[in-house]
Amino acid sequence: MADPRILVLSSLFPSSARPQAGLFISERMFRVARQLPLTVVSPQPWFPLQGLVRRLRPHFRPLPPTQLERQDGIEVHYPRFFSVPGFFKGYDGHWMARGCQALLDRLKESQGFDLIDAHFAYPDGYAAVRLGRRYGVPVTITLRGTEVPLSRDPVRRERILAALAGADQVFSVSESLKRHVVSLGAEAGKITVVGNGVDTEVFHPVPQHEARQKLGIAADAKVLVTVGALVPRKGQQRVLEVLPALIQRFPKLLYLIVGGPSPEGDQTAALQRQVEQLGLAEHVRFLGPLPPERLKWPLSAADVFVLATANEGWANVFLEAMACGLPVVTTDVGGNREVVCREELGIVVPFGDIAALGEAIGTALDKPWDRKRILAYARENEWDGRVEILVNAFRRLTGIR
Repeated sequence: MADPRILVLSSLFPSSARPQAGLFISERMFRVARQLPLTVVSPQPWFPLQGLVRRLRPHFRPLPPTQLERQDGIEVHYPRFFSVPGFFKGYDGHWMARGCQALLDRLKESQGFDLIDAHFAYPDGYAAVRLGRRYGVPVTITLRGTEVPLSRDPVRRERILAALAGADQVFSVSESLKRHVVSLGAEAGKITVVGNGVDTEVFHPVPQHEARQKLGIAADAKVLVTVGALVPRKGQQRVLEVLPALIQRFPKLLYLIVGGPSPEGDQTAALQRQVEQLGLAEHVRFLGPLPPERLKWPLSAADVFVLATANEGWANVFLEAMACGLPVVTTDVGGNREVVCREELGIVVPFGDIAALGEAIGTALDKPWDRKRILAYARENEWDGRVEILVNAFRRLTGIR
């Protein structure tokens, strides 16, 4: 019997227009594709006047130049769906399903698919459940963290719960995220926690002196690094706030900021103004967005990884930093404590406690960390075990083994 064919539905997915978008989804699902045939559908929000919006916000909703790309031999489709920015968000799931329908009709006819695997409960999961009913196939949804802020809106909370009720299987990247949706009313029994993994062939340490030489960093500097989109949620501004006091303690402190704009927004200019206002120009370096294969250089050059984030489901970047031997300082939100789960891996502080954040960073910079134990933990969290759980679930749900 042939293997089940999986149709991945995720509005957040890499494209030639946004090569860094949704890498944590493509990393996971392209590994599934090594065992099961797979097609990706990544619906893109669109409305007639968004070209005018781009005159004020150049990075607003960048669309791929074509609606079909091939990545690692896999078809990735980018149909468009009607979505008014900032308004009528309770209808996005409906319009996403409508926008995908013609494409899925063709795919069902030409190559078929046996299961729809959606990422994020809303709007993607909601759309997937509607489409699953239309085509008579099971649906899985992966919770990735947006469910926390979106559930504060009563309409979207209702849609999230409808999506989870209609799915055949739900995966959650963290136990905390599972607890959150269960507290809203989701059924606990159908939710399985499957965290993301790390590719230690891509993320591995290089000698610190070599990495610093490549980046032009002094050998005796104390170096912090953050990797993440330049949006308020990720908290680079909170790290900048504590830098002046830390510089008094570590005069050669350098903070590397890796990342760029994302669909959530772009606070590059605000961060640059903050650096100027605080007199930090000699202590902060913006490296821009980097592809995964180049991240090992700033990670290996650093002493401590810091992410003062306001919300995360499961932050892949923690494991990527640990795979380069870095301890992590982060905030106690989402699944962060599930990843930074032991004292030898880093320090977790209450979100919003700026004094605690500064003290934790200072402690981490002074502490003689056991890098071998950090590396060993990262290797324990490689992708193979996670992918096996997913593949087995897909086979079970489709009845195709």
